[in-house]
Amino acid sequence: MMLARRRFLTLAATAIAAPAIARRALAQAPATEPPPSATEPSPPPLPRPKPPIEPEVTLKLHHPVSPIASAHSKLWLPWAKKIATDSDGRIKVEVYAAMQLGGTPAQLYDQVREGVVDLVWTRPSVTPGRFPGIELFDLPFVAGKSAVANAKAVQEFYETSLRDEFRDVHPLCLWAHDGGVLHASHAIHALSDMRGRKLRAPTRLAGEALKALGAETVAVPIMQTSAALSQKAIDGCLLPWESVPGLKLHERVKFHCECPGTPTLSTTTFLLAMNKAKYQSLPADLKKVIDNNSGEAAAVMAAAVWDAQAAAAETKAKERGNDVVVLSDEEIARWRKATEPVVTAWTRQVKEGGKLLDTARALIKKHAA
Repeated sequence: MMLARRRFLTLAATAIAAPAIARRALAQAPATEPPPSATEPSPPPLPRPKPPIEPEVTLKLHHPVSPIASAHSKLWLPWAKKIATDSDGRIKVEVYAAMQLGGTPAQLYDQVREGVVDLVWTRPSVTPGRFPGIELFDLPFVAGKSAVANAKAVQEFYETSLRDEFRDVHPLCLWAHDGGVLHASHAIHALSDMRGRKLRAPTRLAGEALKALGAETVAVPIMQTSAALSQKAIDGCLLPWESVPGLKLHERVKFHCECPGTPTLSTTTFLLAMNKAKYQSLPADLKKVIDNNSGEAAAVMAAAVWDAQAAAAETKAKERGNDVVVLSDEEIARWRKATEPVVTAWTRQVKEGGKLLDTARALIKKHAA
């Protein structure tokens, strides 16, 4: 009992003394910050962040390739960002990849024509025969090796000779990629190596050219090319170097065959188009933003992506140990002679085909110089 009373008195004394000890400790502790002086000016207030500018116009851009493709990440997203920057945020371009808004690649032109979407990036050749004028660049040995040179030629050709072909839309630019390359599971050094090979062709006229060279063409959607090679449904394909990393072609085949310069075996043309009514609805200053990012400037911007990716893709294939064959001038002469009937047939089917072909070849030569 006495022990319990003594313990209680000790605890009580400690509790009473605690506030006093705390006050002495606080008094002896050094001050971390002196009190502000009455004469010291107060710091200026931090500027308030400006509220984000709400876009006046939102445009939907629809295209068919994967969101991991270089065309999406290195071309259309930067292009959309540039439109936003140049318009001070008044135009917003929403980019929809891989046909996210519905439909098929062959329906893209009609989607923008009818106003289902505001902008599309498409290949005119995806609807064979509908745009015969621009198709001539798909002919064998017309286009050049450089995408930028091809882009300048195609854009100028449109401005001087093809405006009526795309009158239902407002074309922003047209261009073509760099020269097509044969990626195959068997070595191709000569015309005789093409005989009987099952190859995927990118366009109708490229397919006609491959047949003239002795190959068989197989219809395969581009995104299924890698699987078709793995399953040996095809022996190879005709595509630019830019397609190699995304489709893993350098892992599916061991051999690549290309032409050394201009003209080259093939290319494919592209169109960036806007709905006419949507363009006309824009105020004059915003039309100017779109115009400044159209025409040759936009075509070259697009083509530069293909040229840059081509160099990197070819290096990647070589580092893997793949064989890259460059055809000799003598061999190219044989290939040109074999495919000449394809060119002749086109000139006979298209009004003033011969004149258009001469104009296109002159423009390619001019811009490839």
